[in-house]
Amino acid sequence: MRHRVKGKKLRRDSAQRKALLRSLVTSFLEKERIRTTLAKAKATRPIAEKMITLAKKNSLHSRRLALRFIYKREVVKKLFSDIGPRFSERPGGYTRIIKIGPRAGDGAEMAFLELVGTEFKKKEKKKKAAKKAKEVAKSKR
Repeated sequence: MRHRVKGKKLRRDSAQRKALLRSLVTSFLEKERIRTTLAKAKATRPIAEKMITLAKKNSLHSRRLALRFIYKREVVKKLFSDIGPRFSERPGGYTRIIKIGPRAGDGAEMAFLELVGTEFKKKEKKKKAAKKAKEVAKSKR
């Protein structure tokens, strides 16, 4: 029976699991979108949402609680100055998980974990960017 058992073990002992989740949450809040396995995304999501809820409170105590979990001070600064105010009116559900299919190497189900309201533009290919740079250089001559 699994009464009141919360979270997944992710085939790691408790110290490894805590380190993994801390680094995933830190990277997620830093980049606002990460690509990981579906199981890790589902385990990371509630912790990331708790950190955003702390940022909405914007008190010294909540900042110290966030610093206890997040590795980088710059990420905590970004969380409290940018991400927290962005979701101040939203009552929850700050993240979304988008399934992207199996990984080529081992077939693990992959997913994007991203903040709601964060739209990503596809990056231009290097050839197109180089071509534009050449055109600009020719026009300046």
